[in-house]
Amino acid sequence: MLGTVAGDIAGSVYEFANRRTKDFGPLFHERSRFTDDTVCTVAVADALVNERDPVRALQDWGRRYWDNGGWGQRFALWLADDGPKPYGSWGNGAAMRVAPAALLATSLEEALALSDHVTRVTHDHPEGLKGAAATAAAIWLARQDAAPDEIRREITTRFGYDLSMTVDSIRPTYRHDESCQRSVPQALVCALEATGFEDAIRNAISIGGDSDTLAAMAGSIAEARFGMPEAIAKEAWSRLPDDMRRVLAQLYALHVQPLRAPKPDGGDA
Repeated sequence: MLGTVAGDIAGSVYEFANRRTKDFGPLFHERSRFTDDTVCTVAVADALVNERDPVRALQDWGRRYWDNGGWGQRFALWLADDGPKPYGSWGNGAAMRVAPAALLATSLEEALALSDHVTRVTHDHPEGLKGAAATAAAIWLARQDAAPDEIRREITTRFGYDLSMTVDSIRPTYRHDESCQRSVPQALVCALEATGFEDAIRNAISIGGDSDTLAAMAGSIAEARFGMPEAIAKEAWSRLPDDMRRVLAQLYALHVQPLRAPKPDGGDA
């Protein structure tokens, strides 16, 4: 899940100032910050780790960080509603926040069930559910050390996404698109073609479009494939407030293959 956060933070300054190259400055710009993508992912982790209603968890965290901004209009209305209902969304918010489901699952089927559980409270459109489930499946398969080609085949067979494209073929014509249909496959390709964690994030940012969300999705899969370089993990951790760090620490403590989250002082938890 820290991979999601790192991707979100790294991509935050490029969402509306796209860079069509992997050779952009440092991975973390001085103005980089977590966005609504991180807030929602923490909320999902809180719901699953603490057995909370996903509706309550998402609303609690969304309202707590309301001024963080970045909310889609319908999701903002959902956050403010005292009786919120799913609103048929196929947006990629479903996929960018789903990593905790894949990290806590002990089987692929459980990962898919947990994905549906935390997604359908808002994104109950079939494409929204599919985008989240495909991302959760890719993360879970990567945790099992599945090879990229194996992950591609499983995702294509199960969900129908075309993953035959390459990062270089996507980059010239890709445009900002917040639908699962036209962002989840691209993020998956960025993660599966990568040679390491940072390369996955740079792939995702380099294609343009919704950079923070693409990098968050790619980062969630890349963490499962490669782990995270210590320096990147520490930098992402340092840009989070204490309440978010506590939820991440809880998540990793329950992770069936525990990962060590860095302390704010740079040590290990």
